Amino acid sequence: MNHIDKIRQFLTGLGTPADLITLPLPHRAVRTAEPEAYNPLGGDLDPTLPWTADRMVAALNQTVGGGNVERRKFLSVSGLALTALVHQWGAEEAEPLERAAKGGKVSTKLLSSLQGTTDELRITDASAGSGTLAELGRTHINFLKLIIERSSYDSATGRALAAIVADTTTQTGWFYFDAGKEDLAQACFIAALRAAKASGDIRLGAGALSYSAIHAYSTGSPKDAVMAARAAREKVKGINAPALEAMLLTRQARGHSKLGERQQAYQALGEAAELCAKGRSEHDPHWLYWINAGEIHGQAGSCYLDLDDPQRAAASLSRAQDALNPADLRTRGLVLSRTATAHIRDGDAEAGVAAAHAAMDLAQRLDSARLGSHLHSVVDELQPLRHTSYARDLIERANTMRV
Repeated sequence: MNHIDKIRQFLTGLGTPADLITLPLPHRAVRTAEPEAYNPLGGDLDPTLPWTADRMVAALNQTVGGGNVERRKFLSVSGLALTALVHQWGAEEAEPLERAAKGGKVSTKLLSSLQGTTDELRITDASAGSGTLAELGRTHINFLKLIIERSSYDSATGRALAAIVADTTTQTGWFYFDAGKEDLAQACFIAALRAAKASGDIRLGAGALSYSAIHAYSTGSPKDAVMAARAAREKVKGINAPALEAMLLTRQARGHSKLGERQQAYQALGEAAELCAKGRSEHDPHWLYWINAGEIHGQAGSCYLDLDDPQRAAASLSRAQDALNPADLRTRGLVLSRTATAHIRDGDAEAGVAAAHAAMDLAQRLDSARLGSHLHSVVDELQPLRHTSYARDLIERANTMRV
């Protein structure tokens, strides 16, 4: 079964009308010739221009066409360019998304089906990894874009449709990121921010920025991570969404730790823990179901590793393992890989190897390039000890798995 058949199966199972499922889902050519380089903030996508529905669709075109574009053709969006985008998201007004046409009217049932597809993909990602999901997400974005362009809906329905687009595009960006395609991920996060603006839901914009922050601190731009997380927190701080604020604080803390800003990282982690302890409110978004004490401990452990405190990192990561959602296998694998690194750096290589073996057990059940990259780092940490039997066994297993 190919990815188009799978998405059709998803939509059929969720009750999507058959006449919409038959819309052409294969990849569409969105331009006849590829430019030498694509700047996500150039031309019609310049954030200083009004945030219109057409420009939102133009950003979506870059995500559905991105699979056929070589990664080298993307230009990184960071520093002043990213700051401008984030500022405009917070300051500008978005054009209402509505369309009167001969096309079928978008119903509440259809909206529910479309959101259900995104939710199913999200849950699958947590337990199986993103390897096969990026193309499914991309196809779903294309389907949503076709509905925007060909269906009939009023402004209220348009906001609901834009919200689903924002959620789907953010999630697909995460699939790309977990698959090791960071530039395609960034294009999705930019498009998601535009769709979130059209939806009028600041929580969705904050969600897109939270993943932009992960992208930033993982690709050498931790200052951008701090900026994006702070900007998102500023916008949501008045809506009583403690889980959402806690998550954003962990992203900010990771940026601080990458910069070596110890006190700022500790303060952000402390605030995140306090907010998480309050529990979720009715204003926290449904897509943030995974935030819990285990996530906070795991992010704290990662910060301590960055701050060269492996003993404290190992303790936090151990607490994370006890508190994580049992179904979130990839996060557990990542936590175990970081636990392995913490133990090795703290001088307990045998404990580190044991944690690494447990992470590899999970990696064999998952399709996550990101987890593979973390395990590769663990193997690198063990190279000075490769003469020992326990290190040699792990390195050989990693070679067999092609980690």
